[in-house]
Amino acid sequence: MQIHNLSENNSILNHFLGQIRNVDVHKDSMRFRRNIERIGEIMAYELSKELAYQHINITTPLGTKSTTEIKDQIVLCSILRAGLPMHQGFLNYFDSAENGFISAFRHHPNNDDYFEIRVEYQAVADINNKNVLLLDPMLATGQSIVAVFNRLLERGKPKEIHIAVVIATPEGIAHLKEQLPDNCHLWIGTLDDGLDAKNYIVPGLGDAGDLAYGVKL
Repeated sequence: MQIHNLSENNSILNHFLGQIRNVDVHKDSMRFRRNIERIGEIMAYELSKELAYQHINITTPLGTKSTTEIKDQIVLCSILRAGLPMHQGFLNYFDSAENGFISAFRHHPNNDDYFEIRVEYQAVADINNKNVLLLDPMLATGQSIVAVFNRLLERGKPKEIHIAVVIATPEGIAHLKEQLPDNCHLWIGTLDDGLDAKNYIVPGLGDAGDLAYGVKL
């Protein structure tokens, strides 16, 4: 798996990452959503450098100009609900992309810390021979992304798969390396210290879905 850690170089990305962690900013859900969206835009731009391009000729009012465009169709697939603001950021840049949405959540059957990942709702475009960009703000244990990845492969065989997350842990990255094909790309906004006893990211930022859309039942 090829890993791209975008926080290794200083950029405005780190500024937005700091804001989404800030407990004072958490009081403003609209600002949190917008910052996640802007992080998605930055990650989309950086990811675009690894895609395949083809040469085309553009007709202008005064002549023609040779340029390039993205060669393969893109399918953006985000994990509900936390992935929605990030999805919009990517869609702002890949505006002709097809889209997919899949729900994945932690189910605690024994009402303790043990959990299983349940993948239920899905509405996904055809992914055969296309570039699939799988989006989720938080890579904690990695179990949700693996479960969604496997569900996607039931629908077809993509040409390339890029996974983009805002915050990742070493444990989550290790799990993806173990479970996913070597030709996957993993894009991370930043790498955190690890997981606590409840498998939450430390220092992290809390629950991205709750911060964006309110506390769930």
